[in-house]
Amino acid sequence: MAAGNTVLIVDDDPQYRQLIGEILQHSGWSVLTARDGEEAVRLARDHKPDAVLCDLLMPGENGFAVCRNLRAEPRLQNTRIIVTSGRDYGSDRQAAFAAGADDYLTKPIKGTDLLKVLSGQSRQSEPTPTRSVAETPARQGSDVSGPGWLKFWGVRGSIPTPGPTTVRYGGNTSCIEVRADGQLIILDGGTGLRPLGRALNDEFGDRPLEITLLLTHTHWDHIQGLPFFLPVYKPQIGLRILGYEGARHGLDNVLTSQMESPFFPIGLREVPANVSIEELKEMEFNIGPVRVQASFANHPGICVGYRLFTSAGSIAFFPDNEPHSGHRHAADARAQDTSSLEYARGEDQKTADFLRDVDVLIMDAQYSAEEYEQHRGWGHGCVDDVVALAMQAGVKRLFLFHHDPDHNDTVIDRMVAQARHLVAAAKGDLRVEAAREGTTVALAPSQECSTVADST
Repeated sequence: MAAGNTVLIVDDDPQYRQLIGEILQHSGWSVLTARDGEEAVRLARDHKPDAVLCDLLMPGENGFAVCRNLRAEPRLQNTRIIVTSGRDYGSDRQAAFAAGADDYLTKPIKGTDLLKVLSGQSRQSEPTPTRSVAETPARQGSDVSGPGWLKFWGVRGSIPTPGPTTVRYGGNTSCIEVRADGQLIILDGGTGLRPLGRALNDEFGDRPLEITLLLTHTHWDHIQGLPFFLPVYKPQIGLRILGYEGARHGLDNVLTSQMESPFFPIGLREVPANVSIEELKEMEFNIGPVRVQASFANHPGICVGYRLFTSAGSIAFFPDNEPHSGHRHAADARAQDTSSLEYARGEDQKTADFLRDVDVLIMDAQYSAEEYEQHRGWGHGCVDDVVALAMQAGVKRLFLFHHDPDHNDTVIDRMVAQARHLVAAAKGDLRVEAAREGTTVALAPSQECSTVADST
């Protein structure tokens, strides 16, 4: 493309928009800017830019959705779309191309690289339009009284690991129950959702019940319990499922597909319960009186962590996350690039700020420091980094989560011991445990949370 053409910069970071805009204006481009996906689509329709530079992780419409919406516009078929991201996962690149992007650049972006891509010199894939999915109306929260607490029903990552070596910590995949302020909230729907469903059936019987299921993302170990969740087969149950749009398909499509023939005999739309699926756009919302904030995690695809603000204390849940500095730089030849290091540290600081002073943090600590050296870029963290982050953020209590399927109880014991050693060496007061199925944690405002029951 020749200088003098128009580029639309889409990013929720105003400093980034200004910096990239100045670089392109200096090179002769006319610059439009948008702070979110919805504004970007409106501007693109009105001005028909020659190129769109679009961030991947944004509140509202993410970069994948922007690509699909732009490619659905006949007048914009020749507009060049470049997706930008602070992450460099191969699966994200593939998903961006499938959604309609022409190229993918990793932040921080050098001006020379950007100009080369905008000129069309590094096209990597032909765009493939993808159908968008409409969101469904939300339902009201459930009426569940009692003091605030959370309970672990699934703590394992990747795949269930039943057997004699995982008895103490458990083998079910990601699932946590939260009761607070009259709400019954479930964090993730891994295989731990099955025993939770049986327990809810025993507790409530045939009484009506409203449940909210918050999904961090739709990787299989976070949704595979849904077909076996007993409450969805009862007509008096209302289940509201909240999550963000996936990389290639909408949330509704992903969840209904895993329960359609030939994978499962009963479709999600055929179950007796009143099930609604809502694709979230904003990064802050309410479930009844419980305020919820979301923050993008460093993990392939669209993945978030949640922070719940309840009258009984705050809970943060990041089941899948890798520190930016470890993922992109520490064992990479680009580690000498100070701008890249500064960017990664800045992203990690955003996570620490999001977690500031939280009462309970449940976070991905799948690997030991030694194991992590062989798994950089997989989207998971190590114990040493998670402990450092928790102490930096002033977290009161940390639960190591997303236990590796190859880690038996003894290995997890060693990881807990290492975490506590790191806290002691830093003279910190952070309480560290490994998440364990059956453990119930009572919440108390402005006090230490306490473990009140353990059925394992």
